[in-house]
Amino acid sequence: MPDLGVPLRPRHVNAAGVRLHVVEAGPADGDLVLLLHGFPEFWYGWRHQLPVLATAGYRVWAPDQRGYGLSDAPPAISAYTLDRLADDALALLDAAGAERARVVGHDWGAVVAWWLALRDPERVERLGVLNVPHPVAFRQFLRRPSVQWLKSGYMAFFQLPVLPELALRRLGTRALRATSAPGTFSEADLARYRAAWARPGVASGMLNWYRAAARYGLGGRELDPTVRLPTLLLWGDADAALDARLAPRSAALCADVRLRVLPGVSHWVQHEAPDAVNEELLAFLGAPREGAAAARPAAP
Repeated sequence: MPDLGVPLRPRHVNAAGVRLHVVEAGPADGDLVLLLHGFPEFWYGWRHQLPVLATAGYRVWAPDQRGYGLSDAPPAISAYTLDRLADDALALLDAAGAERARVVGHDWGAVVAWWLALRDPERVERLGVLNVPHPVAFRQFLRRPSVQWLKSGYMAFFQLPVLPELALRRLGTRALRATSAPGTFSEADLARYRAAWARPGVASGMLNWYRAAARYGLGGRELDPTVRLPTLLLWGDADAALDARLAPRSAALCADVRLRVLPGVSHWVQHEAPDAVNEELLAFLGAPREGAAAARPAAP
């Protein structure tokens, strides 16, 4: 376990048919903040946020989502539908004994967070989103030919068998460096990513999120697209994969939103601009209640 300056408590949680690895920090009776990473990361993607939030008094859970890191990676593509991924997040809340949580997501983790806010708003106290559009805004944007079609071309490549797995293992760290500012990822960081991707089944598990989205769509049913929870949307406008115009379009689908665009920052906002992201998160999440206890007994 790396030294992040605060005690880290690893644990495993049984979700719907999978065992999820979680790294916990902060007081055990603090208000829960659930940090959901994206592709191709794992809990370590929040290394700059975990100590800051924990020191502020939050109980922080940073899981390896299914298919990633030390969590189970089911081989079936059908195991990665958005409803299953959202159910994993709810299982984590149950295991933490939390009726509600502040949920923050980046990349695919933000897709899960958006869906939770729409499907299960009673379980989400506040929603933080980093560089991923509201799913309805994204669908609307893709209805007309645009530069976003070209930016999203890699998703089509990910539908192929075998080749994407080989490319991820061999070229994944190059892609991280190519799409981020120089120095964003250290050699030690990249070594951790390579080790995570080398675990059996993980490369396919990560890519199966994209394959499931192509086969089954994002969400199993149509819901009211308006997010009515307090929402923070942080967006680096130098994102190589997503058009910056998606940020205001996503904000327009939120009833109570703060949108902050970070000029010149890439898709990897929490890595590249950690101070700005941490400042926004601390201001948005609100002060944790002193001695806040779980609202329900933790799951065994």
